[in-house]
Amino acid sequence: MQTGSSKPPQITRSSKWRRHFGLLILLFIGCVFLSLNFGFSQIPFQDITQILLKNIPGIGNYIQLTDFQANKEAIITLVRLPRILTGALVGAALAASGTVFQGMFRNPMADPFVVGASQGAALGAALAIVLGIGSSALGANALPVAAFIGCIISVLVVYAISRVGSKVPMTTLLLSGIAVGLFELAIITYLQSIAGDKLGDLTFWIIGSLSSSRITWSGMFSILPFVLLGVAVTFLYSRDLNIIALGEDQAQHLGVNTERVKFILLMSGALMTAAAVSISGLIGFIGLMIPHMTRLLVGPDHRVLLPASILMGASFLVLCDGLARIISMPSEVPVGVITVLSGVTFFLFLLRKKKRVDVF
Repeated sequence: MQTGSSKPPQITRSSKWRRHFGLLILLFIGCVFLSLNFGFSQIPFQDITQILLKNIPGIGNYIQLTDFQANKEAIITLVRLPRILTGALVGAALAASGTVFQGMFRNPMADPFVVGASQGAALGAALAIVLGIGSSALGANALPVAAFIGCIISVLVVYAISRVGSKVPMTTLLLSGIAVGLFELAIITYLQSIAGDKLGDLTFWIIGSLSSSRITWSGMFSILPFVLLGVAVTFLYSRDLNIIALGEDQAQHLGVNTERVKFILLMSGALMTAAAVSISGLIGFIGLMIPHMTRLLVGPDHRVLLPASILMGASFLVLCDGLARIISMPSEVPVGVITVLSGVTFFLFLLRKKKRVDVF
């Protein structure tokens, strides 16, 4: 006779998810503090903590900074912290968009590149850098605005090409995204050939970096509303995304308006991608690798997978950017190089592990 009562599966899963979220939040906080210490000027963690507390309204009145801490305050509050938080936003946005596209296409290898979002942003930025489009009207903001507009237009073109009557088949959407993306990359290659002295700026942007003059508090707040809107819309449709992942026919039988949901999710993912790449350039593999890693940790339920991927993506890019600042001091490695090397290593590890399983 069983004397103890076992917990229902729902309670067990909820407890497990809370534990995972707690660990991911601690991981993010740890990555932020560690990255605040990275750089040419080393600042002890105790001093970093006091500087941060000094800038919190209400608490700061009770904190007295030493001369050393006062000299380092500007480095923390005006240089490193806005860069770290911007990197966290970019990583969260790319991870969230990758989660959306992988759920829509029911393919763990999907990412913002498959629908032409990243290539469209790259083309918009290339036109602004090489040809100076929009520079007379927008000045320094021409590049991020051009990248944002290019991303949205590219996704809308892919959607329009893929539309068959009132429906958008996933296979057609995928193939259209690849075709449009290759067309845009061809134009970018041509622009690189005529860039002249602007080739360095274009190449640096295409690789992806968080070291440009756009990474400021105002730059971070300029993309924050778009990222929050994209995340909120995606989370509201996370249940529908779970159902679509089972198959479109089954989703329709369960009462989901698949075409409307696909369009909303497609534009939501494009919005987050556009916001991210407009300020950081093309940082690869986050939208592909982070949802894949997080799915192994928390499972395929998008109501849990989405916020977990956001935390994981933010932590990952913050840590990669910190490493990019110290690997070759006093110079700096573009963070896109670190993310690509990490992504390739991760997928080679998965491939080798799968081959071992297949053998046995």
